[in-house]
Amino acid sequence: MAFSSTDRAALRKRLLSWYRRHRRDLPWRREPDLYRVLLSEFMLQQTRVEQALPYFERFLKAFPDLRALAAAPAQEVLKLWEGLGYYRRARHLHETAKRLAPLKQVGVAELAECPGIGPYTHAAISSIVFGAALPVVDGNVNRVLARLLALAEPPESAKGRRAIRAAAAELLAPRAPGDFNQALMELGATVCLPRGPQCLLCPVQAWCRAKERGTPEAWPLKRPKPARPHKQIAAAIVRRRDGKILIAQRLSGALLGDLWEFPGGKREPGESLEAACAREVREELGVEVDVGAKVFEIEHGYSHFTITLHVFECAYRKGKPRALGCQAFAWIREDELSRYPFPKANHPIVAKLSGR
Repeated sequence: MAFSSTDRAALRKRLLSWYRRHRRDLPWRREPDLYRVLLSEFMLQQTRVEQALPYFERFLKAFPDLRALAAAPAQEVLKLWEGLGYYRRARHLHETAKRLAPLKQVGVAELAECPGIGPYTHAAISSIVFGAALPVVDGNVNRVLARLLALAEPPESAKGRRAIRAAAAELLAPRAPGDFNQALMELGATVCLPRGPQCLLCPVQAWCRAKERGTPEAWPLKRPKPARPHKQIAAAIVRRRDGKILIAQRLSGALLGDLWEFPGGKREPGESLEAACAREVREELGVEVDVGAKVFEIEHGYSHFTITLHVFECAYRKGKPRALGCQAFAWIREDELSRYPFPKANHPIVAKLSGR
């Protein structure tokens, strides 16, 4: 075991006492019911608390409980999520609400069957809402435990994952698992920071082997990250003579699925951006366009790659639009663009065309 029974008891007591005095006042902590905790955990996957807070409040206002969220149209849910990124979370949250809302009772087992609820989210919700003795491991917990242990492996490695999981389970306070899990995460978010950890404010510094060695920032050990590939994307603002613009809805199973976009795609080797724009519109929607001036060039990053989005004004020439590489299409006025959920990379285009 990483810690003696005496150390475990003392560490738990110190950390829980610190958490109950210093935890941030967050809305899902004031009323930790299933819906609020579920909503917060979905939003906090890959998202900082500060960014998620306004979305949490807007969701609660629009959908005050599970039943309201379950009954909402999918496009309304996506529109409200717009800008938060990782849109699969919104679809999974909506599906989860549909599954749970009709049930008379929801517990640990029912949560495990829901889409988008992996081991971390399941343990977090189950411990906070139901008091289940399940340890959580997220990025903050990885960092805290790697430093407490002075872990000799990157937490992402197989050996590192086993060591972190074992330490999280060993330290978990069985009588207050929800508070303890949140305390570990809170410590990583506010004190045991990636850079400039505030060790003098840390309630568990006495047990921290990284601090003892004098170089806490050296942990967690990191594996070298491969460079993210970069893609050149051409997209079209396709206009008819009546001024309406052609937009397409992405396939459900694709990246950014169910969102709307200005049609386009990746430039092939040796292809000009203008040629790529015309080809992608033809392949996606079956129409021919005359490619005009480039009106936007947008740099955007995703988790595994980055893009430069080149946007061209295009005149519709011929062909009846068909959903060939998308699931739907629409001809709309510029002032209707704001009604549709678009990926973040498209927001500057929507804002400019809508006059916002």
